[in-house]
Amino acid sequence: MKICISSEGKDINASVDPRFGRCQYFAVGDTDSMKFEFIENAGMMAGGGAGISAAQTIVDKGVKAVLTGNCGPNAYQVLEAAGIQVITGVSGTVKQAVDDFKAGKLKAASQPSVKAHHGMGGTR
Repeated sequence: MKICISSEGKDINASVDPRFGRCQYFAVGDTDSMKFEFIENAGMMAGGGAGISAAQTIVDKGVKAVLTGNCGPNAYQVLEAAGIQVITGVSGTVKQAVDDFKAGKLKAASQPSVKAHHGMGGTR
């Protein structure tokens, strides 16, 4: 299955980034082959719309699930509308997250895990 994990680095031993819309990298790959590409998040420093931009990037990659620490309402809405499973509360390394996902230890979120603009420090 093709999935995406928000990542703080460019390899599977990097930590899961607790932010989706403003994560440093997206680890996009296949759970069977364990081959991942690491895509720099172009919207990480955006003034606004980072969640929507990040979600659209991932939708365009054809993933079936997103694993992340937190996902705000705008990104969640885009991902959900595209039929992508959103799993929040994920921590540890990218590899650990994939292993936990494959083992069925992670459950899909039924709503966003944070309010709008959370990744900006909650200043709005």
